[in-house]
Amino acid sequence: MEPIQLVDGVYDVGVIDWNVRDFHGYSTDLGTTYNSFLIVDENTVLIDTVRKEFSDQLIDNIAAVIDPKKIDYVISNHTELDHSGGLARVMHRIGEDKPIYASKMGHKNLPKHFRQNLNIQPVTNGQVLSLGKRSLTFLETRMIHWPDSMFTYLNEDKILFSSDGFGQHYAGPEKFDDEVGDKIMVHAKKYFANILLLYATHIQKLLDNVLGLGLEFNMICPDHGIIWRKDPGKIVDAYVRWCRQEPKKKAVVVYDTMWHSTEKMADAIVAGINKEGVPAKPLNLRKTHRSEIMVDIFDAGAVVIGSPTLNNQLYPTLADFLTYLKGLKPLNKIGAAFGSYGWSGEAVKMINKELEALKFDIVDPGLRVQYIPDKEALETCYELGRKVGKAVLA
Repeated sequence: MEPIQLVDGVYDVGVIDWNVRDFHGYSTDLGTTYNSFLIVDENTVLIDTVRKEFSDQLIDNIAAVIDPKKIDYVISNHTELDHSGGLARVMHRIGEDKPIYASKMGHKNLPKHFRQNLNIQPVTNGQVLSLGKRSLTFLETRMIHWPDSMFTYLNEDKILFSSDGFGQHYAGPEKFDDEVGDKIMVHAKKYFANILLLYATHIQKLLDNVLGLGLEFNMICPDHGIIWRKDPGKIVDAYVRWCRQEPKKKAVVVYDTMWHSTEKMADAIVAGINKEGVPAKPLNLRKTHRSEIMVDIFDAGAVVIGSPTLNNQLYPTLADFLTYLKGLKPLNKIGAAFGSYGWSGEAVKMINKELEALKFDIVDPGLRVQYIPDKEALETCYELGRKVGKAVLA
C-alpha cells in the first residue's frame, strides 16, 4: 500500500495484511490493515506503527513522503503488537532517543515489550502537544480495548486517530467509507461483537466523556480497516447504539452434533421459534466460525445452545464456544439448552450452568433426548422453540 494523503500534510502510511485469517480466535477471511499515520508539520509525528513483519514496508511508505529520520515524535495510542510491533525497527531507523508519547499505562507497557532504552513519555488526559501550525490532544480511553488505549485528536483538521475504536478487520482496494459503502458496517459490527463487547458499558461512558467535549470529527482514522471521512457520525452513532446492547426480537440456535440427533432437535426448535413470528436460525459450530456466530448473538433476544454428551462432558466445540462467549459477556439474553445423549446426558446441565454464569434468563430447565429423537421428541423440541419465541416477544 502506498501512502495516502488524507488532508494536506497528513498521510496514512500503513500496510495491508491480505493473508491473515485468524486474529486470536477471530476469523479474518478478508485480511486486515495496520494503519499508521504521518503528520508533517514544523515537527513531524508518526501515530502508531504496524505488526513487526511489516516494519520495512512501513518505513518505505514513510520514505515516500519524508526522510524517516525527520520524524520528531512517535505516538503509541495502543501497545498491542499489531500496532507497536514495528516500533523497535522504526526507532532504530529514526533515532532511539526521540520521544514516544503514550498513556500512563502505555508508558508501563512498552518497556515490557521492548528491552532497548526507549525515550517513552507518559501523557495525561487532555494534554496538548504542539507540532507547529497544528496541535494534538491526547484522550485517555482505557479498555477500548486495553488499559493503555488512548485516542489522539488533531485539533485544526478535526481528525480523530482512534486506535482500535471504530475499526474493522477488512482489507480491500477501498480506503474510505464512501468508497466501500454500507457493507463495511457488517465488519464494524463483527469487530465490536468480538473484541469490544466485554467493555461495552465502560465504552459507553468513555464515549459520553469524549462526545461531551464537543469535538467535531471531519475524519475518524482507526488502526484497522477503512477511514471514516464521508460520515464519521455513522460509526459513532452505531457504537452508542451497540453499547446499549438492546436485543432485537430474534433468536439464535447454536449447536454441534455427532450423529445428527442434536441437529434434528435444533431444526425443530428453530421451527417452533419461527412459528411465534420470531426470526431464528440454526448455526452449526463446525460450519460457522464462532466469531461469525457472535455477530448474530450480539443483538439476539434469545440464545439456545445444544450439545451432545461426550464422555460425560460437553462436546469439545461447545466447550470452546462457551468459553469464548463467557469472555465477551453479552447482556440482556434469554437462554435455553438442549442436547442428545447415549447413557448419561450431562451436557444440558453444563450448558445451563454456563448460561446462569452469564446471567441469561433461562426459560426452560433444558431438553434432553436419548439417542435419536422420534416424532414425539421432535414435537417437544418444537414446543420448546415456541416457548422461547413467546419469551422473546413478552
